[in-house]
Amino acid sequence: MNDDAPSRYDRLSRHPTPGPRNSLWSWPDEKSLLQLIYNYLFVTVARLAPFLRVKNWALHRLGVTVGEGVSWGLEATPDVFWPELITLEDHCIVGYDATLLCHEFLQDEYRLGEVVVGERAMIGAGAIVLPGVHIGTNAQVAANSLVTEDVPEGETVAGVPAEPVDRD
Repeated sequence: MNDDAPSRYDRLSRHPTPGPRNSLWSWPDEKSLLQLIYNYLFVTVARLAPFLRVKNWALHRLGVTVGEGVSWGLEATPDVFWPELITLEDHCIVGYDATLLCHEFLQDEYRLGEVVVGERAMIGAGAIVLPGVHIGTNAQVAANSLVTEDVPEGETVAGVPAEPVDRD
């Protein structure tokens, strides 16, 4: 990985939430209840619809940037609060029960970051991608991995946290 490239942490926007409660209590200040209900309905369609065209339509309705030929797996979940921060480039695959998060609610702040899945990249079943992560063109994320850092073009990562797989 290029050490000069910004990390996912450099791309996150931070939003302090002062007061005695943790930051999850602040979501109504950022999103209306109606918007969250709308998002949840279309997230449900994207997760459960049996047809890729319907899934991609629902993702588009959420504000996700959806490229040509995107394959969104059964029960895969886009961020329900900020789905508009997701970009799915042409012919990428997001596998069964994978989750793409664009937010992190912490004790004293919440963080937001765009998630980009590159052209022809693949995310395996049950993988979780954290906010601000960019997955490069033709990169692969193994099933049940936790992606905490960018995945360079053509790289394969696996594990918790996801690390490059040595193919030698």
